[in-house]
Amino acid sequence: MRRIDWIEASGRIVDAIGTAGFPATLSNALREIAPFDFTVVFGYVGSARPLDLYDDFPKKKRRVFVEDYQEGPYLLDPFFLATTLPVAPGLWRMREIAPDRFYQGEYFRNYYIQTGLAEEIGYFVKLTEQVIIVVSLMRADRAFSAKEIRSLREVWPIVGAACRQHWRDVPAFSDATMDGGEDRRVQESIARAFQTIGQGILTPRERQVVEYTLKGHSADAVGKILGIAPGTVRIHRRNIYLKLRISSQGELFSEFIRAMLDQ
Repeated sequence: MRRIDWIEASGRIVDAIGTAGFPATLSNALREIAPFDFTVVFGYVGSARPLDLYDDFPKKKRRVFVEDYQEGPYLLDPFFLATTLPVAPGLWRMREIAPDRFYQGEYFRNYYIQTGLAEEIGYFVKLTEQVIIVVSLMRADRAFSAKEIRSLREVWPIVGAACRQHWRDVPAFSDATMDGGEDRRVQESIARAFQTIGQGILTPRERQVVEYTLKGHSADAVGKILGIAPGTVRIHRRNIYLKLRISSQGELFSEFIRAMLDQ
């Protein structure tokens, strides 16, 4: 997009702030820089169920991208996990912030692969310390090029400022509509699931290995996090499988979901 074209697009974005048409106006302006297939804007308030602030999915795809996602898979989503860390606001490619074995992990193989996406990138917009919105741009046929990413990053200042203004009421809305203890309960539910998976069978260290493995970390990465050798991590994994009488990461993922549902 030429500089003059983006200036005109920026004017349309600013004019739309505070109106129902703002998200679509923003999405259309960004599509002029780099074409993509879908847009979704999630509001993350701690570990609570993400708020669907906007999406342009067809009805059938919305079930996978939004409804199924909100039911629990978001807990292992790299974008969600990044909102719980000190990630700098701005545009991020999923592969830049995903764990090193994300594309071999169970979240990807059991859920994300259903989306059929070639790549997902997202603008992380911080509203408060607890509330972050992510404007996700999704492409089904091919990854974004380095040039497209550079161009999309160049317009971050207007994207970030406009989003902060348009969605400035989200923190107040979250406080007013959500039980103050909801986020804490969700966090406790996740923690209990990892603590109770294989209860009476797995050791505390083995449960830690389960947690980081399901989040998509390799044996090397888990070893660095826990301060143990990668070979020790692999031994733990082998023992976990033997103790739980399972033979795959898919079955391990199912055990975690069962632990969540049994609470």
